Amino acid sequence: MKSRLLAGLAAVVLAIVGAILVVSYAQGADTRAVQNLEPVSVMVVQKALPAGTPVASLSAFVTSQELPGKAVSKTALQNLDGLAGKVTAVDLLPGEQLVAERLVEPEELKTSGSVEVPKGLQEVSFQLEPQRVVGGRIAAGDHVGIFINLKEGGLEAKPEKSTAQLTVHKALVTAVQRAPVATPSPEPTAGGSAAPAEDTSLPTGLFLVTVAVNDVNATKIVYAAEFEKLWLSKEPLDAKDSGRPGIMTKPEVYK
Repeated sequence: MKSRLLAGLAAVVLAIVGAILVVSYAQGADTRAVQNLEPVSVMVVQKALPAGTPVASLSAFVTSQELPGKAVSKTALQNLDGLAGKVTAVDLLPGEQLVAERLVEPEELKTSGSVEVPKGLQEVSFQLEPQRVVGGRIAAGDHVGIFINLKEGGLEAKPEKSTAQLTVHKALVTAVQRAPVATPSPEPTAGGSAAPAEDTSLPTGLFLVTVAVNDVNATKIVYAAEFEKLWLSKEPLDAKDSGRPGIMTKPEVYK
């Protein structure tokens, strides 16, 4: 009887130890996964903050997180050292990595409507997903290339073919607005405290981009936004123009 009781107690102890080991392993799985991907500590936005927020106030909005090296932007900041006096150039939302180009001198701050429209041009707006807007990394004052993709009808000789073309070069961006994104409330942990916000490392929601172009290009953009598809590239004024690709179809992709 006594031996059976001891055996039972031993089984209970082993079960408890096993459960603790399983829980500990599961809790460390995420950490081990990140460590296997050469983690890098970078600053990540935890709370939404508006354009013009000084660096001195950023500590309440950002935190240092370890992310897989492959997911870290080349210009992501690891700390705020040496950035005193700068301000955020655009609105920032939770989950974004804090990159160097998002911080500028106060006199360089460009907000919606602050970019002067060159004489003779007109402004037109369109809405796109982040991957079509250089990952959302454009701001007022930048210049972009505008690609128009047509499902059919782009070639008179072969109207059934799908086509793509860099149709508008170096268009001046006069404003970039981001659609509000609902941020779920952090789930409480076992200890009762709120868990940190999930880091997506990617922008979410839609971007409303306004550019200044001539009347012909404005018409092309409106048509494509209404009936076809648009894609943007960041195309600075000194970007090389090779004269190609012209109209791109499937056979030209591999040439």
